[in-house]
Amino acid sequence: MEQDTQSDAVLVQQVQAGHQKAFELLVAKYQRRIYRLVLRFIRDPALAEDVAQETFLRAYRAIGQFRGDSQFYTWLYRIAVNTAKKAISDEMRDPTVSEGDASGPGEETFSPTELLTNNETPESLLISKEIVQTVNAAMESLPDDLRMAITLREIEGLSYEEISDAMQCPIGTVRSRIFRAREAIAERLRPVIEHKGGKRW
Repeated sequence: MEQDTQSDAVLVQQVQAGHQKAFELLVAKYQRRIYRLVLRFIRDPALAEDVAQETFLRAYRAIGQFRGDSQFYTWLYRIAVNTAKKAISDEMRDPTVSEGDASGPGEETFSPTELLTNNETPESLLISKEIVQTVNAAMESLPDDLRMAITLREIEGLSYEEISDAMQCPIGTVRSRIFRAREAIAERLRPVIEHKGGKRW
């Protein structure tokens, strides 16, 4: 991660010096992650693609103001979160966009067959599939702020400090949102995981 951070810093400096190719390298590096992140908040793959592109356009226009106070990807995530929030707000005001399949191109999803080992039975595979479906359904039902916080933490692996920066809220608020999200998911999972010996997600 440290080497990636240094690489990002060099590329950002090159972009700020007028080298567009350096920004294309940043886009290539983060395009899939940004799209996947946005798709978790916006169900329509085509709209998520538009929001991801808008994220990079906004980043390119604002990169001259980037001073390196945070990591580049954290700064980029902040733009993605704000752009997604605006798109959700616009769609609520003008709900003309049809809701598409959430499993858009490039999205990584869990496949229960990948969880099957030599020691697992079809019954345990069915339970694993049910757990995955329950977690996904629980995350979908979370309020936007909770879903964003838990996604940045558990899916993207950001620290509390980085999430605080990306979501522009105090760390205490981040911790509260993640705690509430985990509690909501655990509540939905409880009937399922009883079949797995009472383990908690």
